[in-house]
Amino acid sequence: MNKFKGLYFGWYIVIAASVIVLLTTGLRMGIGPFVNPIMDELKLSRTEFSLIVSAGMIVYGIGMLLAGILLKTFHTRFVLLVGLAIVCISIVWTVNSNGMLSFLLSFGVFLSIGLSFLSSITLSPIVSKWFVRQRGKALFYLTTGAMAGIAVMTPAETWLIGLVGWQNTLLLFGGIFIILVLPSAMLIMREDVPAEADGMGAAGKKISREDPAITFKDALMTKTYWKIVFSLFACGFGMNLLGSHGVPMLIDHHFPPMTASFGIGMIGIVAIIGTLFLAQLADRFPRKNLLFIIYFVRGLGFFALVLSMTAWQLFLVSFIGGLVWAGSVAMSTAILGDLYGVRLLGMLNGFAYFVGHQVGAAIGSFMGGWAYEMFYTHFISFGAAGILAILASFASITLPKSLSFSRNIKSEEKRKITVGQ
Repeated sequence: MNKFKGLYFGWYIVIAASVIVLLTTGLRMGIGPFVNPIMDELKLSRTEFSLIVSAGMIVYGIGMLLAGILLKTFHTRFVLLVGLAIVCISIVWTVNSNGMLSFLLSFGVFLSIGLSFLSSITLSPIVSKWFVRQRGKALFYLTTGAMAGIAVMTPAETWLIGLVGWQNTLLLFGGIFIILVLPSAMLIMREDVPAEADGMGAAGKKISREDPAITFKDALMTKTYWKIVFSLFACGFGMNLLGSHGVPMLIDHHFPPMTASFGIGMIGIVAIIGTLFLAQLADRFPRKNLLFIIYFVRGLGFFALVLSMTAWQLFLVSFIGGLVWAGSVAMSTAILGDLYGVRLLGMLNGFAYFVGHQVGAAIGSFMGGWAYEMFYTHFISFGAAGILAILASFASITLPKSLSFSRNIKSEEKRKITVGQ
């Protein structure tokens, strides 16, 4: 059955996927509270720790690309279960690490691969399959899980680390992964999408599910795809800089640890509300316009955050920034699906995340530690994040409404795909 008590089954998939992304994003991007305890335990410098996190971001991107490829052959359920197994094994290895190399392999490499298999790259294609008319809204709700991960897990990790230590905190989250991911993968992630699921327009007109007859190479040959990749680079740079160095930066600026954690966590809390609001607009207005606003305001927010000197300034900036913190990934994914089709979405999204988002994440994570140790200021790294976000806003506003592909197929006809407005 595709409905249960009147609710379209696709929404159950969105709920389960959002919970999984909450855990994945919270553990990957909420690394800030772990920085100082792990550095003290393993005798690492901030640059060394940043290098490991950066390597993890690259591996995370490779894992996303691999997950996208696996989705072409296997079901979503298989990728999720493999990812869960890798995450659990990696967490046990990480808490028993006794040096930089062991920590690099366990936390930086294998945990990153496992988390990438549980990321939105694996889950956004199945959500996109179940939704056409409300695809933007559904993907925004998926993003809500990521924002909730930052909001909930950053202060929770800070509290738990102080209570039971960083090793036991990681083990606890490993158990939570098993409890929540396993039943979601086995019972909810269904691929049997009905032919007309969510496929009726506002006036009752059927929306076609047919994908354009293009190849992965065709998509890579378009400037539009690389504009999206650059925007995701800016997104990854800024979001992971904040996740890795936001709390340490605020502590260096003489904010108490819990104030710093709640300041960063507030971004995620407000982002949940902002995501729910933006979700109502995602399918009503041109997606590129929303993407422009999100990146532009976010760029200004990075400058304001690093210049905050008092608690009220910090919370005000976090509140305003949180309103637009979410949505860039959801809108980019929706645009990719609209322009290039759902059939290639896993691969296109995975590749864009690898060469764009995760390369940016690696550079941002490393630059946050390196620039501070070299120049004794966080303004260089956070200022760079602001500039990149503003540039991404202008790249986004220039995205086309449609793409035309000329292929040597039977009719030699030009196939045109129009972006959802």
